[in-house]
Amino acid sequence: MTDPLGLIGASTPMPPPTPTAGGPGGVGPDFKKVLLENIEKVNELQQEAQAAAEDFATGRRDDVANVMIAKQKADLAFKTLMQVRNKLVDAYQEIKQMRV
Repeated sequence: MTDPLGLIGASTPMPPPTPTAGGPGGVGPDFKKVLLENIEKVNELQQEAQAAAEDFATGRRDDVANVMIAKQKADLAFKTLMQVRNKLVDAYQEIKQMRV
């Protein structure tokens, strides 16, 4: 078999990867910070939806459409957050199963 690109048996090693995000030398935002901010946003949306539903039930509000929109926003944000959580747990489980 031939090596048309000359990559097999190359004498120069690959350079180490450069940090792109997070960490001490990274440029991007910290993952933990972004995750916590999104959790707080989901919590705020849920609280706003709960307040809108309570206001509607007590008669302080009469716009059903905005109450339903607030509920749907909170529901969608929560479901999205749960999917992110599930993907993180799956990735953790996969890494945990790796053999060294």
